[in-house]
Parts: sequence; structure tokens; C-alpha cells
Amino acid sequence: MVENRPVRDAFAHAVLIVGIVIVAFPLWVTFVASTLTFDQIVTVPMPLWPGDQFMHNYTQVLTSGSEKGSSAPVGAMLVNSLIMALSISIGKIFISILSAFAIVYFRFPGRQFFFWSVFVTLMLPVEVRIIPTFKVASDLGILNSHVGLAMPLIASATATFLFRQFFMTIPDELAEAARIDGAGPMRFFFDVMLPLSKTHIAALFVILFIYGWNQYLWPLLITADESMYTVVIGIKRMIAGGDASNEWHLIMATAMLALMPPALVVVLMQKWFVKGLVETEK
Repeated sequence: MVENRPVRDAFAHAVLIVGIVIVAFPLWVTFVASTLTFDQIVTVPMPLWPGDQFMHNYTQVLTSGSEKGSSAPVGAMLVNSLIMALSISIGKIFISILSAFAIVYFRFPGRQFFFWSVFVTLMLPVEVRIIPTFKVASDLGILNSHVGLAMPLIASATATFLFRQFFMTIPDELAEAARIDGAGPMRFFFDVMLPLSKTHIAALFVILFIYGWNQYLWPLLITADESMYTVVIGIKRMIAGGDASNEWHLIMATAMLALMPPALVVVLMQKWFVKGLVETEK
């Protein structure tokens, strides 16, 4: 029997509402600032209600950038970030799921050694291997390119490990049944394993998309041409100096635009994301 405790429920809801306000208030201030003029933003106190510059500010950053910071259009930066995030997330999933499938279902010498060799790279973050990675990218001639933005970050030991752990929970009878039916390894992979992995793929896609979208250090090193800036780099370039010299209304508009794609991915794939994290029965 569920007890009815109105005071306790009211307190819980009050705590949730306060938490939502605390989290949402900075976003609201950012949005409001993106609809004001520079003079209105530096006014003390700054207005907390949207102004009438919404279309002007967003149109300017999407097509022209800023005057005091980066002059590259934010629209091009968003495209670069989208290409990078999609390439990293899809590439990591594609390589990892095939690697995990080979490790679990193929018997070859050194199978476990190769897996642990991949897994140990978790202890080597991008910052540790950034110099040799940059040297290889430079030798390959992929600086200032979409290939250079995404390819060095595609390999993923974490995704390989997660897919391996999931494949190991699949009953061996499925593989035996597929073998009896005459299905080869790749048909078994595409017809059986891939459909069973769709929730894990969705959950990893959300995580990896946000990971790729928020990359800062690697795009900062590999891009020197403004036309190849990602939106994260663009925001940093727009902050040129002291508070008085920054076009904060344009910076805030860029920040709101940078927030929208990952938020949209999370909202649209929320059901699959949660299901992929908590589902245990297959």
C-alpha cells in the first residue's frame, strides 16, 4: 500500500522546482542576452526579459560572425561541428562493434592480448598522445580538413569494451542456430547481432555525439583556417579581450546555437538512450 504523504510530496516537488530554477536560470540569462543589444547587456542590472534583437543577432552570427572576434560565419562552424560529431560517433560505433564481434566470435591466436591492448589505451587520453597524433596528421596532409578533425578521434576502447561485454551475454545457441541455417559470420552479424544491439548503439551514439561536438583541444591544434573552425573554437575566438571589447550579445547567440544540436539529439533519442543504459534482458 502506498502511503499518502502530502507534506513530504510537496517538499519533494519544492526541492525539484528549486533545482530546475537553479539549472535553467543561466540558460535563460544566456538566451535573454542573445536578444539584447550590447548597451543593454552592460547596463546594470541587465534586463531579464527578451529584447527585440533576436532576429538581428542570430542572423548576424549565422551569416557574418562577429566584428571584434572571429569573422567566420557561425553557420559554417555549426556545419563543421556537425560533420565532426557525426563522423566521430558513427565511426567509433562502426569500428568498435566490428572489433568486439571479432574478439567474441572468432577464435584466433592472441585474441585476448589484442583486446587488452586496445583496452589499455583508456589510460592514454587525447592530451597525452596529442603531439604524435598531430605529427601523423601533419605528415598525412589532413590539417585544416574534416578528415583531420574526425579521423584521429574515431578509435574507441570504451565502445569496444561495452560491445564486447554485451556480446558475451548473447546465448551461444543463437550462433549455433545461425551456423546450422547456413548463415555466415557477416550475415549472423547483420541479421542477429546488429538488431539486438540497437539500444546500445543509440545510447553510445548520444554519448559519442556530445563528446565529438564538445571537442576543444584537438580542433584548436589542427585548424588554423577560420573556415574550418568548430563552433566551440568559434566561441573562444569571439572572446577577444576584456569585457568591454567583447560583443556579448553575439557571443551569447552563438552559445545558444551551439547548445541546440546536442540538446536536440538528447531529446529525440532520450527513450533509446535510457533503454540502452538500463536494459539488461535481451
